[in-house]
Amino acid sequence: MISAIDGMAGVGKTTLAVHWAHRVAHRFPDGQLYANLRGFDPTGSTMSPNEALRSFLHALGVPPSRVPTGLDAKTALYRSLLAGRRTLVLLDNAVDSAHVRPLLPGAPGCLTIVTSRNQLHGLIAGEGARPLTLGPLSPAESHEALVRRLGTDRVAAEPRAVETIVRLCGRLPLALAVVAARAATRPSFPLSSVAAELLEGQGNLDAFAGADPSTDARTVFSWSYRALDPAAARLFRLLALHPGPEVSTAAAASVAGLPLRVTRALLATLTGAHLLCEHAPGRYTFHDLLRAYAMELVQDHDAEEIRRDARHRMFDHYLHTARTAATLLAPHRTEPLPLSPPRPDAGPEHLGSQDRAEAWLSAERAVLLSAVGHARDHGFPAQSWQLAVTLELFLDRRGHWQEQAAIQRTALGAARSLSDRLGEAHAHRTLGFAEGRLGRYDEAYGHLERALELFAELDQGDGRARTLRALAFLCNTQGRHQRALDHYRPALGLYRASAHISGQASVLNEIGWTHVLRGEYEHALARCRQAVELHRRIGDSAGEAAALDSVGYAYHHLGRYEQALTSYRRALGVYREISDRYLEADTLIHLGDTRLAQGDVAAALADWGAALEILRELNHPDARVLEGRLRQHRQSPRPTSALSG
Repeated sequence: MISAIDGMAGVGKTTLAVHWAHRVAHRFPDGQLYANLRGFDPTGSTMSPNEALRSFLHALGVPPSRVPTGLDAKTALYRSLLAGRRTLVLLDNAVDSAHVRPLLPGAPGCLTIVTSRNQLHGLIAGEGARPLTLGPLSPAESHEALVRRLGTDRVAAEPRAVETIVRLCGRLPLALAVVAARAATRPSFPLSSVAAELLEGQGNLDAFAGADPSTDARTVFSWSYRALDPAAARLFRLLALHPGPEVSTAAAASVAGLPLRVTRALLATLTGAHLLCEHAPGRYTFHDLLRAYAMELVQDHDAEEIRRDARHRMFDHYLHTARTAATLLAPHRTEPLPLSPPRPDAGPEHLGSQDRAEAWLSAERAVLLSAVGHARDHGFPAQSWQLAVTLELFLDRRGHWQEQAAIQRTALGAARSLSDRLGEAHAHRTLGFAEGRLGRYDEAYGHLERALELFAELDQGDGRARTLRALAFLCNTQGRHQRALDHYRPALGLYRASAHISGQASVLNEIGWTHVLRGEYEHALARCRQAVELHRRIGDSAGEAAALDSVGYAYHHLGRYEQALTSYRRALGVYREISDRYLEADTLIHLGDTRLAQGDVAAALADWGAALEILRELNHPDARVLEGRLRQHRQSPRPTSALSG
């Protein structure tokens, strides 16, 4: 069943849809899906059916690496997953019928609620949707809305002023809420003064005369905006330049070039005036129409130089904070990039610990992904490719390989627009590795080989070495282990030539892993022990833990299980100390393999279960593989040969 709700902007479509969805949610025990399709987003960032389906498939448990690339394939998988289920789907802010058609479940037990500013004739005629057109509130309902916000006594005391407010707001719920909020913050002012201000503004903006919904809202917003002090008004305008979907206090401070303390006070002013919503502590969003209004204001009132400076500060904030986060997560593995210093008023965040770095990257992931394209599109291509490359390790560890590939393509285009050969080299390398993760091997080899050529032309030895390691990883993925060794050996030589100890240690560990894959366990043990010592020499805890895990893996395959367990436990201790959740899970899987080989099925299941909990928390695609392993051994809990992790 499909319900299609349409009506003018600010009339309450979303409020009604969400309220209704909450009331009937118990009838749909298999879950609820929600997407704001941003059909009328003034920045043009409408959520495509492809993007919405990817989000829905993730919510339904499909790991990022298993999401199909084509729209038709995504739709088919989505509908097959909902077949036989009773699920409620809310599609908010659609452009038209074509926008939502690929998102319709097609299962008879599901309910789909669609909201749009346009009448969805296609859904009504072609899909049998039940239409509901919302109009403005009745005069009585508008009066009651003001009573709820301002109190019975205050509204009853000035009936003519209330009548004027209701009339000039066009009985639009959003407009009434903004006006009431303003009146509530001035409890000593008579409502007649509120009505007078609305009348005064009406002539200048012709706000409530037209049928265009954006015109109605603009007048109310302009009235509320003019009540702001100049600093709050400036912040409101400049925040329209942010790519969304939400902005933190620190990022808002950078956009405005203001101290955090001042920015917090200004944000409180904007939320109090209902010009901004604090949907989570310290994180703010615009209503679609308010963003549109703010964008008009910043275009009309702030010179191009001011807008460019604000964007410059914003991209510096995200790039340099992301750089700090990446360095905290992997201090010996951060890609050396030629970053320009941030502007003095950009205010990158001081994260201070690996936990805070991980939390920041997780919270800002959607914003950072948007910022890569936004920087490219608004005249900051260098920050675009640098930010994309900086995010590589985080996205890779989390298994967000499709997102990785998408932003690295953007990075490649940005670098090419600058004729920046170093940027192109890094973008080809990161994109090639992401394509390999997704199993697109021809594309992966093409990008990596081009990266190798560019790094060679630029005489960038470490870049060549990193690319050779990516090629070797790809070869190992395809079972071409000798070819992998052929790539690792020159990579090791390049690191030795530049005295890059961490790089040498990492390559030795990767060579050892390749020997494991070839069944050459004694060779593997020797190389991995060398890696442990080198990492320990330079204090690279993460590298040491990775090498200890490999040592344990070699011991396991030599049948020396107690020594394997000892190495794994040491690696686990380090990973827990540095809060590397993904690699902690990886080592727990290996630990479980060795327990199983010893015949201790219960202990193996416990280790795998702990790993699965982490992978689910990270929404990592490896969780699906581990779930299958756990099911297999729970159904037949007998000692078997060890499974490779």
